[in-house]
Amino acid sequence: MKDLSMEQITNQYFDVLQELGNIGAGNATTALAQMVGCKVDMSVPQVRLLEFHELGEIVGGDDQIMVSIFLQVEGDIEGSMMFIFTKATAAHLVNKLMCGMLGIDEENLEEYQFGEMECSAVKELGNIITGAYLNALSGLTNLKIYPSVPQLGIDMAGALLSVPAVEFGVLGDKILLIQTTFSDDVELDGYFILIPDMNSYEKILTSLGVL
Repeated sequence: MKDLSMEQITNQYFDVLQELGNIGAGNATTALAQMVGCKVDMSVPQVRLLEFHELGEIVGGDDQIMVSIFLQVEGDIEGSMMFIFTKATAAHLVNKLMCGMLGIDEENLEEYQFGEMECSAVKELGNIITGAYLNALSGLTNLKIYPSVPQLGIDMAGALLSVPAVEFGVLGDKILLIQTTFSDDVELDGYFILIPDMNSYEKILTSLGVL
């Protein structure tokens, strides 16, 4: 099928994309648990196809300080991907990863100032999480997917989202948002943003035998 429209994806194939989101997020949660060395549970992800301008409000507002991992996706599918989470979530995960050695106050996670070591740890966490998600997508579709070197950002959500906004303007009408709540001893919100081009949507659906 050629000239697949975003309306068709939304109306006819959304359930397939939702299941891909669920499996990818589950794979990422397993990888996260292995990395921080403790059990991590995951709620059922909320998967949505959204207009890009809706993202800021969903992640807590354009002025909310967030941490993001952004990368390009190449190979059989093309586009970009971002994993974005709150500064408090990032600080909590770094504290877990470093076994509490950094002395991060769990009561004031939003106030913690990230140094070079913490940024390196967050980047590695993001690399593992996004890599696990893309590996799941590759395994399910048998498509070759190659991520670029990830870029770390710590800024207001509006500024961070301006980076994939450039991709959005080039590639398509809507983005795929997978909102996931992780929990160990506290709840942690994370957002996967996947921006494939329309040709990549077709390749994914074709490889799964639904198109």
